[in-house]
Amino acid sequence: MSVPEHVLVVGAGLAGLRTVENLRRDGYEGRISLVGAEEHLPYDRPPLSKQFLAGEWERTKVDLCTAEDLDELGVRTHLGRSAVALRPAEDPADGSEVELDDGTVLHADAVVLAVGVTSRVLDDQPDSAHLLRAVDESEQLRDALASASSLLVVGAGFIGAEVASTARDRGVTVTVVETGSVPMARLLGEQAGAVVARLMGDAGVDLRTGVSVSELTDSGATLSDGSTVTADEIVVGVGGMLDLGWLEATGVDVADGIPCDHRGRVDGLPGVWAAGDAAAWTDPDTGERTRLEHWTSASDQAAAVAADITGTTPPPAAVPFFWSDQFGMKIQLVGRPDRADSLLPLHGEGLDDGPVKGTVLGYLRGDDLVAVAGFGAARLVARYRRPLAEGADRAATLELRDSLS
Repeated sequence: MSVPEHVLVVGAGLAGLRTVENLRRDGYEGRISLVGAEEHLPYDRPPLSKQFLAGEWERTKVDLCTAEDLDELGVRTHLGRSAVALRPAEDPADGSEVELDDGTVLHADAVVLAVGVTSRVLDDQPDSAHLLRAVDESEQLRDALASASSLLVVGAGFIGAEVASTARDRGVTVTVVETGSVPMARLLGEQAGAVVARLMGDAGVDLRTGVSVSELTDSGATLSDGSTVTADEIVVGVGGMLDLGWLEATGVDVADGIPCDHRGRVDGLPGVWAAGDAAAWTDPDTGERTRLEHWTSASDQAAAVAADITGTTPPPAAVPFFWSDQFGMKIQLVGRPDRADSLLPLHGEGLDDGPVKGTVLGYLRGDDLVAVAGFGAARLVARYRRPLAEGADRAATLELRDSLS
């Protein structure tokens, strides 16, 4: 494929910005346009539930770049505008058109979809309930917590857990409601999720698991077990959802994300790539398609897409990495725990009601190590990253564990 004259990046979050930066780093000299639904310049989202929400960071500290940075990169921006249609040309060599919500139509030889996901909401959710995916939402919640004495958090995923941690640090009484049996089970699994539950309980959070919200009002909730919770403020953090209806006219099935190969090329749409939370990339080893809603995955995919567009050497395949700061503990996860069928304790006593700090867990699929999670054990987790990337088996993992003990 020849190098395109114009690359249009739809989505001005982390994946979109990193795509732009990597294109220039890889020597691309053509035109670049960046479309973003928010009026803000690209900014970092992880601090929205932590440092920024806590009031420790000023607004400018979450920005990923300045207007001057984008000018230096030679990027034309269309901020505060959403894409509403993608129209590929009949001849792939003619590129594609992207229509924006103000009627503007942009033509490009290459299109990168870095659109992310939106917040899932509950049925009949009151307008007073807070969401937390955008910086404006974090600012609103930060201001509300300044005068609140109690908070209800619906959902104990990593966003809900981090918000609960930040609120407790501010002296707010916190109740967390989770439909699963433990927090963060979808990401960490049941046993590791139970360790997070201990962190919450030790921090004074009223954690209620195995229940759902039957009714949510401005002042609290009625739960499925008949109990009620009252709170000054409410945060709903029940995950993200795809908002890809505008792509359905292309004929691509986007029900489970934007389907891509291992380079980010969108199936059935020549000249179109996707990166970030909404992109379902194919694992070249297993053939499985997966969406990874992690900060590091967005950056890694952006680098791979830029390399594919410019025809430069792609970066080596990266092992997924995730971290969360909550209740005085850094939780780290390397690899794919969703592929595991058993858990292998490696270090620490967190699974046995001992100290959480220093606990490291291995995730096995059969005899192969597929993921490692650590609680306040950054140095230990780092020692497992290379063996994990090289496909270490159980015996090799235990040998490494013994050498580090």
